[in-house]
Amino acid sequence: MKLIEEPSLRDRKYVFKNREEAGLLLAKKLKKYSKKNVIVLAIPAGGVPVGKIIAEKLKAKFDLMIVRKIQFPDNPEAGFGAMSFDGEIILNESLIRRTFLTREEIEHQIKKTKKEIERRVELFRGSKKFPKLEGKIVILVDDGLATGYTMLVAIKCVKKYKPKKLIVAVPTGNSNAISLIADEVDEIYCLNIRDEFIFAVADAYEEWHDLRDEEVLRLLDN
Repeated sequence: MKLIEEPSLRDRKYVFKNREEAGLLLAKKLKKYSKKNVIVLAIPAGGVPVGKIIAEKLKAKFDLMIVRKIQFPDNPEAGFGAMSFDGEIILNESLIRRTFLTREEIEHQIKKTKKEIERRVELFRGSKKFPKLEGKIVILVDDGLATGYTMLVAIKCVKKYKPKKLIVAVPTGNSNAISLIADEVDEIYCLNIRDEFIFAVADAYEEWHDLRDEEVLRLLDN
């Protein structure tokens, strides 16, 4: 695996104005893939504005990879695993053991996650089929890596479709999350790597908000 970062941004906070600026900076790093057989797959919601700009700058196809973290019952901001649109599930077993989640709680949260993924697939994709990835260079994009499990399940899903090359591109990421996915992909582009026990993707951005469905749909229509 090849890791490409921006050393001047290591362990710094509030280094991007917004997701759009971060997408532009990533696109510059990825310019060797311009006009190649590339498809950019963005993870909704936060990855969409980043991925859309990367795809535009690289003259690449753009689509979505709909995955979702499996949230804790009492803390929707945190997750103990992730699920993809095709049913792939990865659990953070060590975290589950430390938090004493019951099997019933885990199953309940998995069902909730499945319903939310189905809702997003219907809303964002409708009847549009998932793109063919075999033989293509796939760039998976999100607005950041916190634990890495959401990206990991996306990677596992993409690999089923036999891409020629698999790249992860994110503006910011926790070093532990990067280590989690490092052996699964060919390249990782992460401009702002931070070694923090408590890591928040939002801390990389001066302007930050959770994207609403309407904002994602607007980006998809443009």
